[in-house]
Amino acid sequence: TLSPKEQFCHIFTTMSAPDRRVIIYPSYLDSTKTVAEGRAIPKEQACITPFVQEMLESCKQLKIPAEIENKHYPRAWWVPGRLRVQLKNADGTPTVPEIPNKRTLMIKIAELVAKHPGRKNGVPPVPKEVIEHGFDPAGLPGAKPVSAGASGSGAGTSSAASTSNKKKSSKKK
Repeated sequence: TLSPKEQFCHIFTTMSAPDRRVIIYPSYLDSTKTVAEGRAIPKEQACITPFVQEMLESCKQLKIPAEIENKHYPRAWWVPGRLRVQLKNADGTPTVPEIPNKRTLMIKIAELVAKHPGRKNGVPPVPKEVIEHGFDPAGLPGAKPVSAGASGSGAGTSSAASTSNKKKSSKKK
């Protein structure tokens, strides 16, 4: 049998090395998000609704090893995927000298995603199924789903909501 000290040393030496790759979620690069919602780069340098597949293709263009993981950002759990990127080699030197840190990498990826061949003027394509379920792509980047019972442009609904808010606020006074 091993002494407690030997057991600790055995456990410590048999553990795998920690993963040193950086994680990038699509929300980090999304210009439609606020900083509180997870955007990590300036809005002017971010792109509209990046997809993790576009981010992976951008990393391939930059010749940086990356892979997609089926994980979700806690603040935007409905957006699938994240990117694991090997920013530095084992000796600590950058894999690509022009990209020394995570912030520079995110800005470069956002720049390439905005120029992705599947986008029109930097806006991602909207799948046909999404349009059939009431999404209006004409209003991108601020488009919202159209409710099933709403008719017209939806302007009446927002004014009705504001009137009900006014009534509530007048009762409070």
